[in-house]
Amino acid sequence: MMRLTYFQGHVPNFGDELNPYVFDRLLPEGFLDDNDDELLLGIGSIILDSMPREPLKHVVGSGHAYLDPPDVADGNWNIVFVRGPRTASNLGLPPSKAICDGAVLLRALDDLPSPDESDEIAFMPHYESLDRGFWQAACDLAGITMIDPRDDIESIISRIRGLRVLVTEAMHGAIVADAVRTPWVAVRNLNKHHRHKWDDWADALDIDLRRHPLGPSSTMELYVTLSGGRGQVNGRAGRWSRSRLARPLDKALLHNAARNLLRLAKCEPQLSDDVAIERATDRAVTAVSDFVSSRS
Repeated sequence: MMRLTYFQGHVPNFGDELNPYVFDRLLPEGFLDDNDDELLLGIGSIILDSMPREPLKHVVGSGHAYLDPPDVADGNWNIVFVRGPRTASNLGLPPSKAICDGAVLLRALDDLPSPDESDEIAFMPHYESLDRGFWQAACDLAGITMIDPRDDIESIISRIRGLRVLVTEAMHGAIVADAVRTPWVAVRNLNKHHRHKWDDWADALDIDLRRHPLGPSSTMELYVTLSGGRGQVNGRAGRWSRSRLARPLDKALLHNAARNLLRLAKCEPQLSDDVAIERATDRAVTAVSDFVSSRS
């Protein structure tokens, strides 16, 4: 009937890979196929004006975050629900369409992997930070487990379910932790372009979001922090960060990052209110059920 559409980068990323994991289990067999005449836009900030014009685009829990918003009233958009009130406002939608990030639908699945309780606390960086920083080394120095957002998705869900606290720069680390009721500590993204997406999701669940600074673990991340740029690994900043001149600063930043991880591990974690997450789950499941029924 329609093709599942989500961001697919040069490496797998936990938040994006939630799409096939959730929707293949939640939707009826045969609902998703390779038909490009209709697209299902799922989890992620993918409500973009650059989306192809002609296909009918069904939005199920997506968000708007970048550039000018598309005209969703042009007849080629069907908004089932969006990530939060900021996305709804940007698109000129009524507040009733702002339910929650689509990853809340994990709560409707009855076959989640069992909790892996081998760690009490773990840190999940944003996947881009792994290209620019030394987060595995920082975690090793701090004695804290790192969860790599590029790893197998079932393994990540299992590990999050078994934690006492997840410290996370990756937004979908917090969203999934919240969905499975694992307390989380939000890290302020080094790349400021990712920060407002957190607010969109948090507002949908009435979370008073507390974002904690972490600081860079490398000269490349220091460049991103100071310049506000994205920091191209193969650009001039990336090449300089790999030079011998950068090594003393890299070492200092790495040790400071490890100290900051230890500090964050002691912060009071957050969770959305039980009533708020149940309400959002029920509304999302009902919206998806009505959508499926309308396509039958």
